[in-house]
Amino acid sequence: MTDPHPTSAFHAPNTDPAITDRLVTALDVQAANPGVRRLREWAHARLAARPGERALDVGSGTGSETQVLAAAVGPDGAATGLEPHPGLRAVAGQRAAGAGSAARFVGGDALALPLPDAELDVVWCERVLQHLNDPAGAVAEMARVLRPGGRVALLDTDWATFVLHPVAPELRPALATVTQATAATPDAGRRLTGWLTAAGLSVDHVGADVLLHDPGTVSWPIVRGLATGAVARNLITEDQRDGLYADLTAAAEQGAFHLSVTMYAAIAHRPR
Repeated sequence: MTDPHPTSAFHAPNTDPAITDRLVTALDVQAANPGVRRLREWAHARLAARPGERALDVGSGTGSETQVLAAAVGPDGAATGLEPHPGLRAVAGQRAAGAGSAARFVGGDALALPLPDAELDVVWCERVLQHLNDPAGAVAEMARVLRPGGRVALLDTDWATFVLHPVAPELRPALATVTQATAATPDAGRRLTGWLTAAGLSVDHVGADVLLHDPGTVSWPIVRGLATGAVARNLITEDQRDGLYADLTAAAEQGAFHLSVTMYAAIAHRPR
């Protein structure tokens, strides 16, 4: 994607294999979350890709949803995943080949889709807009390549809905600051319908689901990422970080750990 958040590991120049491995692991963990699975199923049902249609998955990651689109459009259709990160693109291609899927993957830019006007029937874009500094421009590009009557599904997170518990009151502002800094557009979820209508599309469905984590297991990759960021910004001390870890560990032992965030979805079409 053009000009994503500078610190985003999804930025195309981040080709370090270790970074790719971490991205793949994170995406696989997210894909297994019941909330993600429910919202994806909800969105696919309403997007309703049909045999013979042409579909694009913008920011396709490991390619799981490109494969879903490929199965829906069948051998007479075409499903392409657009993924700027070469490591993720390679993984997506390997997984599709292993699954016998006709999904194909190409590099490209969400702000300059390599397609002519009115070329596509279906566009899917999941948890990409939060990483862009110009998400409205990316949605306008998706609208441009849709044929009249074509449909688009946008799914994205709203980081203002992030909840971590238990957290001492004096640490909450620091963690909130770091959470908001994890994305270029942290409130992407609540803005989906506005971007769609601004691009001239008609919104048909709006949905949401909460991504809840296991209350008996601390989600350490997320927790450590936030705490490390807060210490690096001098928002909390190392002692406060260690106290946070201890509190969360004790809560998990009692089944009282809580981590959640809300993801939103919007389905729209280009008027005929």
